[in-house]
Amino acid sequence: MIHVPRDGEPRYRHIAADLARKIRTGAYSPGEALPSQRDLSTAYGVTLMTLRQALRQLSDEGLIVQQPGRGTFVSPPHLAYRLGSLRSLTDDLRDQGFPVRTTVIAATLASSPRFGDGALRLERVREFAGRPSVHQVSWVPSPFAAPLLEVDFTTTALYTALSAAGVPVARATETISPGLLDATSRPHLHEPANTAVFVSTRLTYTVDDTLVVDDRAVILGTAMEIRAERAATALSMTWSGTKS
Repeated sequence: MIHVPRDGEPRYRHIAADLARKIRTGAYSPGEALPSQRDLSTAYGVTLMTLRQALRQLSDEGLIVQQPGRGTFVSPPHLAYRLGSLRSLTDDLRDQGFPVRTTVIAATLASSPRFGDGALRLERVREFAGRPSVHQVSWVPSPFAAPLLEVDFTTTALYTALSAAGVPVARATETISPGLLDATSRPHLHEPANTAVFVSTRLTYTVDDTLVVDDRAVILGTAMEIRAERAATALSMTWSGTKS
């Protein structure tokens, strides 16, 4: 049995602190399952109710993820989705020290609702820490699409490919909204329906204000946190909400 001090503080707080220390020191690795609730309650000599209070605190702190029917798992490290930088998602994440694996689902010419016929439809899944975390569909209109058909997008970022084709990007507008995992992205991200996600829609323009990329990315909420570097001229943010 693990000794839990009795100093007047609720016992679940001591349990939460002990489990948090083990997670942060690597005794439990990202993605690893914790022992069952029954085993943990026995090890700490507390009731299941007390143990669940401790787990709730760890969940609120983002250290664990509880999956009904499967168990309790250590949360993977959170990537930072940085607003205010005009670059590819992969480059941004790699600069943070995270190896990112890209799987290309499709890279074909198709008819786009925005661009019409002959547009490149590029569908990718981003994986880090062994976990699919982002499902992304990008559209590039004709005539910019044709030079991109031979690009290996498992290793080359879309912005890099556009620049190499003589189409440097200049600016983008992006909206990020909370959402729920839908039937389109669910098979690629392997999470239950209605899992919390961020939905990013980004329109990217060339120096002459030609729209060159229409992008939509579904990002697992448990895998990403959004950060903004605020400066006088570097970032403009608009907050919107529903009206009652």
